Amino acid sequence: MGIPSILSGQDRASVLAEQPVLAPRFPQLGLVIPTLHEAANIRTVLQRVQESLEPLGISYELIVVDDDSRDGTDDIVQEMAAFDGRLRFVNRKGQRGLGSAVRSGWELTDAEVLGVIDADLQHPPEVLTQLWEAIGKGSDIVVASRYAPHGGVAAWSPARRLISRVAVWMSLPVQRPEIYVHDPMSGFFLVRRSCLENLVLRTQGFKILLEILVRGKVSSVAEVPFTFGCRLGGKSKAGFKVVLDYLFLLARLWQYRAR
Repeated sequence: MGIPSILSGQDRASVLAEQPVLAPRFPQLGLVIPTLHEAANIRTVLQRVQESLEPLGISYELIVVDDDSRDGTDDIVQEMAAFDGRLRFVNRKGQRGLGSAVRSGWELTDAEVLGVIDADLQHPPEVLTQLWEAIGKGSDIVVASRYAPHGGVAAWSPARRLISRVAVWMSLPVQRPEIYVHDPMSGFFLVRRSCLENLVLRTQGFKILLEILVRGKVSSVAEVPFTFGCRLGGKSKAGFKVVLDYLFLLARLWQYRAR
């Protein structure tokens, strides 16, 4: 049904704003936002992601993959999705893990470019503009990097900085020299779907970028520096299991590279 012609310009704009936005049939970008107890952050991160993507004029969909938080995350996302078909919510029961959540989300989209961003706002959504511009210049993967020149971290303790640096150093033997990146542990990046062709990603673990860099069909990589921010709300999910998962991943990738 069309908008009645008797509406004033202001009223017409108001009514148009209330019309649901339909999901694109063939999205250019499919961005996954994994969540676990992120009700305090999810509305803000979705709003900032949308505000960053809209000026680009691209078709996109946002896929929130939640590990059965039961904290109201689902209600917030579904409320917003009622007015924007580009927003989807997936609730996983009996499953945990950021890496597997990302893979689950990517399997639900036909987008040409896939991406991931954390829901805690430590990844500034505004950086998406630069990531997309770099993809447009032909890179297979574009990484939001804490350790590229002019990147950084905020409010980290010396111990956490050391652990992060050691993790990057441990990745050096498995990284491919021709596409070396400063921050292979980043959880904020875009990748072309073609890079994942016939690649079965590990379903456990905290990060998946390193595995894509080592085993994916990747010819070119760009890094966009950013400053890793402070968590807005909720609690960090990092722990000892994350360290173990990373060590197991490194062992598998070492074996892969040796072959």
